[in-house]
Amino acid sequence: MKPVIVMTTVGASFDAATLALDLVERRLIACMNIVDSIRSIYRWKGTIEDEGERLLIMKTTDERVPELRDALLSRHPYDVPELIVLPVETIDGPYREWLIESVSPR
Repeated sequence: MKPVIVMTTVGASFDAATLALDLVERRLIACMNIVDSIRSIYRWKGTIEDEGERLLIMKTTDERVPELRDALLSRHPYDVPELIVLPVETIDGPYREWLIESVSPR
């Protein structure tokens, strides 16, 4: 099992806390950081958009990513959701152990 960081953005009014509780309860993630009040400027359907969003940063393992992806995409509010998975090169022993234990199926 290799720790990874999964990131996505959602609209500013999306209930990220309810999603986080569900994903932690299902052991798909060990933790979600909800970063409020980010500003995203992007091209969408031929126009440039400027929107407030929330950044969701999730800690999990590579083995949990497929099920996490399915869970996120089934509830994601966007037509084209961002889903970025980043490998973790270095992670401290006790934190790594906690993360892996938190997402290990029982």
